[in-house]
Amino acid sequence: MDLNTTTDYLISATTVKSNISFPDPHPVINLAITIFSSILFTVGIIANVLYLWVLRFKMKKTVNTLLFFHLILSYLISSLIMPFKVISNLQANHWGFGIVMCKVFNSTFSLGMFASVFILCAISLDRYFLTLHPIWSKKHRNIRWASITLMGIWIFATVLSIPHLVFRETQKNTNGVVICKNNYALFNNQESQKTEALRKRIHMALFISRLWLGFLLPLFTIIFCYVRVVQKLRQRGLVKSSKPFITMMTFIGSFFVCWLPYHVYHSLFFNETHTLVIKLTYIVTAITVSFNIFFSPTFYLFIGENFKKVFKESIVALFESVLHEQSYLEQSQNPSTIKSF
Repeated sequence: MDLNTTTDYLISATTVKSNISFPDPHPVINLAITIFSSILFTVGIIANVLYLWVLRFKMKKTVNTLLFFHLILSYLISSLIMPFKVISNLQANHWGFGIVMCKVFNSTFSLGMFASVFILCAISLDRYFLTLHPIWSKKHRNIRWASITLMGIWIFATVLSIPHLVFRETQKNTNGVVICKNNYALFNNQESQKTEALRKRIHMALFISRLWLGFLLPLFTIIFCYVRVVQKLRQRGLVKSSKPFITMMTFIGSFFVCWLPYHVYHSLFFNETHTLVIKLTYIVTAITVSFNIFFSPTFYLFIGENFKKVFKESIVALFESVLHEQSYLEQSQNPSTIKSF
């Protein structure tokens, strides 16, 4: 989602419909989203950094830990843009960080989005081959294979984020507010029907590629992999409870619910949709995308008992270390306390 401003749904008249304009969102909506984003940013940054610390330093390096480390890293990258979003909202959606940050802001979110989606696919495929093709997995499933896959994912996600660097720009609206938005015109000094048609084709091509590569194909891949995994486990008689099925449905459902509003929101740009519908869709999208960035990692990690156990032990050890160090400092500053022991 181009999270910097709700007025992004106002892709200007020259981009979608030349006779359509949308009013700015209500200040109360901006304030609510700002507060919500600030809370999620604070909680999410702390949680995701802790998750990365545990995966990197407290757990053995395996294919699983490597995949999940990069998954959490992709969410952390996406979360880094939230302070800019909060400041922009507090300034009535005014973008005061310049055109370079306008491009970087949205390309960073796009990078994190595509990377997280592709890594989720890689995790699903890994489960699929591990369950249905164990012999192949035993020969080829290793750290080197996972590292090469992850490198390819990050490169591909970076390539798909380039359009934000190309087409994102800052413009002043009629109220003098600077907006960070998309402009699909290849030549700003030409205004004609051919130019308008080219803009629409570029816009449509980018939307379709983002929809298929960032949602539909990954969704079909995840559904196929987990359905086949559960079916295979049932055939082997390894499913003695409903937990694998519940996990599968939750995994698929969380992906679907978190990303569907984002793509529905962008599809509204191509139709003369009522302003209220766009506003409501934006609010839902802001909530689901923010929730996905900050709380999906918790779900994906804590469905594994091993990570849950190591995380609890690591956090307890961390707090004990901090408290012990604080106690030692207090004692060193107060000799009478040492004598009393």
